[in-house]
Amino acid sequence: MQKITLPHNHGGNIESIIANMPDSDKFSSAASVFSQLGDATRLKILWLLCHTKECVSDIAAALGLSKAVVSHHLQLLRRDNLVTGERAGQEIHYSLSETQEAKLLHKTIEAMFRITCPNNIDQQN
Repeated sequence: MQKITLPHNHGGNIESIIANMPDSDKFSSAASVFSQLGDATRLKILWLLCHTKECVSDIAAALGLSKAVVSHHLQLLRRDNLVTGERAGQEIHYSLSETQEAKLLHKTIEAMFRITCPNNIDQQN
């Protein structure tokens, strides 16, 4: 990494922090993941999939949306590895991924809505 000359020295350790800064690609990936929370429909889908495994038809019915709209949002969530799909006959059942990013979003969503995930009750006792 190129040495950066800062215009002011405030006595902090900004040089060592900058030396450890992730590259731009990692920031772009993180921004893409966090942007998923910026859409209310995707946030609802994520909230639902934090608590259950479900097919497109049931997600659409639960949220009052068309299957096409839900499928589009699931595609975006899959792109960032936040949800996964598992074939069950002619249907695909979606659930929250086991990725570090998906787990972080699960915790964030729980904190946002001040809920306790039924899947985590055993872990809290």
